[in-house]
Amino acid sequence: MSAIIEVRGVTKDYPLGQLTVRALHGVELCVDRGEFTTIAGPSGSGKTTLLNLIGCVDVPTGGSVVFDGAVTSSLSDRELTRLRLEKLGFIFQSFNLVQVLSVFQNVELPLLLQGGIDVAERKRRVESILDRVGLSRFLRHRPNELSGGQRQRVAIARALVTKPRLVLADEPTANLDSVTGNSILELMKELNQQDGTTFIFSTHDHRVMELASRIVRVQDGRVVEDGRGDKSPVAAAAAAY
Repeated sequence: MSAIIEVRGVTKDYPLGQLTVRALHGVELCVDRGEFTTIAGPSGSGKTTLLNLIGCVDVPTGGSVVFDGAVTSSLSDRELTRLRLEKLGFIFQSFNLVQVLSVFQNVELPLLLQGGIDVAERKRRVESILDRVGLSRFLRHRPNELSGGQRQRVAIARALVTKPRLVLADEPTANLDSVTGNSILELMKELNQQDGTTFIFSTHDHRVMELASRIVRVQDGRVVEDGRGDKSPVAAAAAAY
């Protein structure tokens, strides 16, 4: 199976006053299409930094990130914008919904930004994905009229409506109770298995790790364990802490 993401010897430095703090140290990582991968580690381990580099939100200090065959640091701003709009979906722990827009409008927004999709097709795609996440009855609701779990489902629908090749989820269960969190995770696993969408999570939630087909453990800015292969995801999760 071909790789959708290749992280090659990546370092990432941040200035801190007169000091420089290295968040990532020569990270190597390859993620194949269709994987359901978790990047696990405690706060400050570098997992969110790694996710931001994969998602073209930030650029590496050294090394390279290759997305779908393209070295991201070589892309122009316009090319990066198109990549994010057309090939990437993001799910954030804080949902990042636009409060003044309805559920339908929030999910439609990435399609409007993409451009070139007529009204009828946008309507069909938005209604279809909202039906899949169980929110067909809430099209006209605003985010402040929804529960936390419902808002996360809107965020998932928004991430998937463009039919991205890769979905990045940063602590997607952090603000959810256990029942809602489990439901959200099962939904994403189902979408992964049915559609072949690649998911990469940044998390320290054991519930996410138990569902992952692969666990990459990060500590102090380094990959210290990769659970792909003969080690089961559950065993790798236990070893991460």
